[in-house]
Amino acid sequence: MTFKAGLPKPLHHVYTVFHKAGFDLYLVGGIMKHLLKYENLLEYKHMKDWDLTTNATPEQMLSLFPDGFYNNQFGTVGIPVTDGDDEFVIEVTTFRSESEYKDRRHPEKVEWGKSIEEDVARRDFTINAIVGKLLPVEDSPVLNSIEVIDLYNGQQDFKDKIIRAVGDPDVRFKEDALRMMRAVRFAVQMGFTIDPKTLEAITRDSALLSEISYERIYEELMKILASDYPYEGVMLLKNTNLLQYILPELLEGIGLSQERPGRHHKDDVFTHNVLSLKYCPSTDPLVRFATLIHDVGKPRVQSADEDGLVIFYNHEIAGARLAYQIAERLRFSKKDREKIVKLVRWHMFTVDEKITDAAVRRFIRRIGVENVQDMMDLRVGDRLGGGTQTAESWRLKLFKRRLEEQLAPEPFSIKDLAINGHDIMQECNLPPGREIGVLQQKLFEEVDEDLEKNTKEYLLKRVKELLLDK
Repeated sequence: MTFKAGLPKPLHHVYTVFHKAGFDLYLVGGIMKHLLKYENLLEYKHMKDWDLTTNATPEQMLSLFPDGFYNNQFGTVGIPVTDGDDEFVIEVTTFRSESEYKDRRHPEKVEWGKSIEEDVARRDFTINAIVGKLLPVEDSPVLNSIEVIDLYNGQQDFKDKIIRAVGDPDVRFKEDALRMMRAVRFAVQMGFTIDPKTLEAITRDSALLSEISYERIYEELMKILASDYPYEGVMLLKNTNLLQYILPELLEGIGLSQERPGRHHKDDVFTHNVLSLKYCPSTDPLVRFATLIHDVGKPRVQSADEDGLVIFYNHEIAGARLAYQIAERLRFSKKDREKIVKLVRWHMFTVDEKITDAAVRRFIRRIGVENVQDMMDLRVGDRLGGGTQTAESWRLKLFKRRLEEQLAPEPFSIKDLAINGHDIMQECNLPPGREIGVLQQKLFEEVDEDLEKNTKEYLLKRVKELLLDK
């Protein structure tokens, strides 16, 4: 099969240089899937993610592109290009022939291959082994013929929406164990199914994932959670035994019943967690992750009440500790780890209509203004994942309205007090120091309960009283 497809000008320029020097250039990866689907490349939005391969060695590519750079052992050369005001790098990799993979991730030895056939034989899945050889078209500076080379029937698998390993799946996964998670990720990103033999091999070889770094596992997990099918992705990880090497704490909830009179939960803790993920309205993978593990502390604190019914006292506190450990293990950034812990720790917030405005403001300060909507999304997932038919109760709707009132224009804080530290020092003849901050905090706590007290006259009088009470 041959396409005539427009190339963006930067890529066309790179191709022209390769062609004039007598080298072949091939499109691989996501760009080929886009071409097969749309038969056009000019609208491809992921220019920075183009995957190209060639028979030119890194040294030969650098001679063609002196401003290029080559700083790895796998034959990838970065070629800086511009497209209007945009500047980015096109990466081109030399054909490769790889030897044994002793760490389940990187080959012990990489040699430059002699043919495209040798190169695609080492690729992970048939839909990623489809390549497009760029051929010249003389009548247009931005149009090329693209000859599709498909040695492993990847086009049919793409049409049938199947993820299938190239050759023997056990060999592919023993070469690079992360490919097992990539199979799940591709399936949920594209809405595909995994070929039964490939799926069986993933289950059989799942223990190999323990040899992969958590940094790489984190990357794949976040992509799975960012997809349109995060629930299906987690269930695939669970059913192929991969999840025990990613989130073993989550599996502790399997079979742990939550049923008791008056409680809406009908499923075990694990099922509730994954269903909460399914129904969480947020598309942010970080919020989805927090939702997935929001009740992860329950198995660690389960006990029975006087009637012998299961209770999970302080499970949110235990869950926050576990969330910290999990996020640290998976190499989340410090900022993301703190967000996850906050969402898990405070997800049991009350929405009683009788709570005070001050309590609403304390809730906002506790979780952070930037996390308010994310916490609401987690609560919706929690409700629906527990079997409730409506996303929001009338109390939750009322609570959200009260949050909006307290957030407009922005929540009350110490800086909004009618007096500042300088006023306290001047009025009470105090030197700078920790005592000033302590007094400000006491004034803030009092005024937060009754905003009408936030006047300069009252606060100056009150601070003197506080000093006399010491």
